[in-house]
This record gives sequence, structure tokens and C-alpha cells, in this order.
Amino acid sequence: MTPEDRETQPLLGPPGGSTPRSRRVFLAAFAAALGPLSFGFALGYSSPAIPSLRRAAPPAPRLDDNEASWFGAIVTLGAAAGGVLGGGLVDRAGRKLSLLLSAVPFVVGFAVITAARDVWVLLGGRLLTGLACGVASLVAPVYISEVAYPAVRGLLGSCVQLMVVTGILLAYLAGWVLEWRWLAVLGCVPPTLMLLLMSCVPETPRFLLAQHRRQEAMAALRFLWGSEQGWEEPPIAAERQGFQLALLRRPGIYKPFVIGVSLMAFQQLSGVNAVMFYAETIFEEAKFKDSSLASVVVGLIQVLFTALAALIMDRAGRRLLLTLSGVIMVFSTSAFGAYFKLAQGGPGNSSHVDLLAPVSTEPIDPSVGLAWLAVGSMCLFIAGFAVGWGPIPWLLMSEIFPLHVKGVATGVCVLTNWLMAFLVTKEFSSVMWPLLSPQEALRPYGAFWLASAFCIFGVLFTLFCVPETKGKTLEQITAHFEGR
Repeated sequence: MTPEDRETQPLLGPPGGSTPRSRRVFLAAFAAALGPLSFGFALGYSSPAIPSLRRAAPPAPRLDDNEASWFGAIVTLGAAAGGVLGGGLVDRAGRKLSLLLSAVPFVVGFAVITAARDVWVLLGGRLLTGLACGVASLVAPVYISEVAYPAVRGLLGSCVQLMVVTGILLAYLAGWVLEWRWLAVLGCVPPTLMLLLMSCVPETPRFLLAQHRRQEAMAALRFLWGSEQGWEEPPIAAERQGFQLALLRRPGIYKPFVIGVSLMAFQQLSGVNAVMFYAETIFEEAKFKDSSLASVVVGLIQVLFTALAALIMDRAGRRLLLTLSGVIMVFSTSAFGAYFKLAQGGPGNSSHVDLLAPVSTEPIDPSVGLAWLAVGSMCLFIAGFAVGWGPIPWLLMSEIFPLHVKGVATGVCVLTNWLMAFLVTKEFSSVMWPLLSPQEALRPYGAFWLASAFCIFGVLFTLFCVPETKGKTLEQITAHFEGR
């Protein structure tokens, strides 16, 4: 075998390119995906909890408008810190131990929220759950991509986002019948289950090999794939080298780095986290009669279309789904902005309009046309996001980086994602409901049209910069960026 063949040989692969049949890789992926389920629940928790906390009676804490905004947004600050922490943990402690450790702030954070008697304790609990979100959102895709073989890597990698939206939907459904304190108790269940299941599955063979633990790597491979035949041990000197700034001069490092960071930024600039955090309030502004029901419908649509994306990911490919998803989001955000423009019934630079009151004081019947435009646009946006820009940036982040820089590079990507999520989520309330003078804030239609413009940039970036990784081994993806 030539050196070139050795470099592109799959790190983990059966002889002759046959597909492994062991189902235990699905068990390992499910155990890891309980982390994203927990962080989806933490994200969705604010939507039903904020209305409940606004109505809370002493001695329970009660949120005003500004505190509610921080309650929804502070989880993303914790997640940004968790992304940095996870980037270090994933390379030092390993993928498995990092996921086990992330369960602790999940459980402690929800327990603190349950016991809260003032707003600061509430925010502290949210910050802890956010820290866990950041670690889980980084480590789970890396773990799954490294235990999966190429034929199912897209399917299993997309299940990360599927579990996130399932967690959001679970929070919405539970929020129908539970008040904020019992909802926080329910939030302790998924991370506890993850703690139990992850104790039963091995570390990834790739990480074990990089740590010179070859026998353990072989045992993990036999557990996950059912066979170790055809596994050719690659050189591991580079993997032990670690990240250095000088590496950014190499195409195999800076190209995936730019792609990963850009995809995370465009994902958040589409406005999706703002939509999900304030789903009920947006539907109230749209004059939808039952905003809680509307949020559940949105959650169901997101779960169904994310599941569809997972099923077709390894056939349709990443680039096609990203492009299709972006085009759908462009049209839906434009239409939703048009709804607010029509419903407001006045020019954008007119005198201040209190958007906490009904959107328009004009006698417009929301049941005729306009309300359905809002609901249809929102559902179309969620469906479009779910088939592409929801799961694929996380999947690509776990695929495109070489092993020796994966911890630092994925940490930067996750930090970018959550910092953008904080900015979008925190500022969305002042964009939707101007807190300053009306000249200094966008109207709702301006917010959604701005998101539409970012979606257009995301489509163009995909077409010109993002490579197709469908069916390729992680080594072949690295070789593509290095020009081999």
C-alpha cells in the first residue's frame, strides 16, 4: 500500500468496504444524543416558563419584561462558556467523560431553578443549564461522528438536532400541564438517563488510538461495529501534536475553520433561536387565539422535518439540503415580515406603536387572511430550517476538522454559535418591541426582512464554499481540504 493510499484509508473500516451490521453503534449514538435532548429541553423551557413566572405569586419569583428577556437569553451566555470548556474537555478528558460531566450542571441547574425564591437564583440556574448545553452541543456530535461508519454518519449525526427539537417539543407539551417549578423537575430526567446509558458504552476508538490505548480502541471497535477486521492503524504523531496557531496557515485547517464558524453564524442570524425562545409571544403578536397550541404545532413540525432530514441526509447530501433549506427560509421570513408590515397599518418611521398591545389598532380581522399568513410563514420557516440549517452545521462541524485540532476548532464554532444566539435572542425583544425611541429600533417586519437577507447570504456561502461530505470517511474529508 502506498503512503497516499494509507493516508486516505478509513481509520475505522471493515475489509473490502463492507458495511458493519452491529446495532450497538445506535445505542451509543442514542446515549450521546440524550445530551442534545437535555439542551433542547433547556432551550424550550423558557417559552412556557416565562408566562408562568409572570403570573407567579410570592414567595415565588416574578419576572418583569426585562427579567424575562434575560431569563430567555442568559442560557446562551452559559452555553458560550460551555463551548470553550467543552473544547478543552473533549481533547483532554475524552468524548465519553465530557458527556458524563455535562450531566452534572444540567441536573444542578434545574434543581437550583426548582428551589429558587428570587430572580437571581433563577438566572443562576439558567446559567448552569446553559453551561451544560454548551458542552453537550459540542461533544455529542463529535462522539457520534467518531463512532459511526460513513454509511450511517449522516443519519446518526442528524439525530443530534432531532433530539434537540424533540427536547424543545417536550418542554412545550409539558408546559401545557406543568407550572415552571415542576417543569424544571422534569428537566432533570434526560441528563440522568444519559448518565446511566453513557456508563454502558465505550469511548470512541479514534480518541483511544490518539491516546496510545490501542487495546482499548480495538475493544471499543468490536463493541460498536462487531468486528475489528480491516482496521489499519494510522500514524498518530499529528494527533498528539495538538493545536498551534501556526497550523492556521494550512489549507487543511483554515478552510474547514472558516466554513465551520460561518455556518454557525448564519444558522443563528436566520433568527431561529429568537423564534423558538419567544414562540408563544410571537403568535400572540400575530393575534393567534391559542399561542400555546401554536407553539406545540411548531414543535411538531420541527421534529417531523428534522426526522425527514435525518432519513435522507446520506442520500440527498449536505449541500443540496442546505441550499433548499435556505431558499425556503428566505421566502418564509419575507412573508412573515410582510404580515407585520400589513398588520401594523402604517409606515415604518411613524410614531411609536406599542407592540405589546395588539399589533394594529386598525379594525383588521385576524381570522381573515393575515393571521393565516403569519402562521403559515412561521410553519414554513420551521420546516425549512429543520431540513437543512438546523442539523447540518452541527453535522459538518463534527466531520470537517482533523483529529488533532478538533477540540479547539469545534470549541470556537460552538462559542460562535452561542454568542450569536445570545445577541439575537437578547436583542430580538428590543427589535420586536422598541424600548428606545422608534427611530432607533427596527419594526417587526424589519427584523424578519433582515433575517431574510442573512438567509440569502447563507445560501450563497453554501453554493460557493461548502464541500459535499456525503459518503466520505473522515480521512477523505481531511484529504479534500489538504488538496490530496
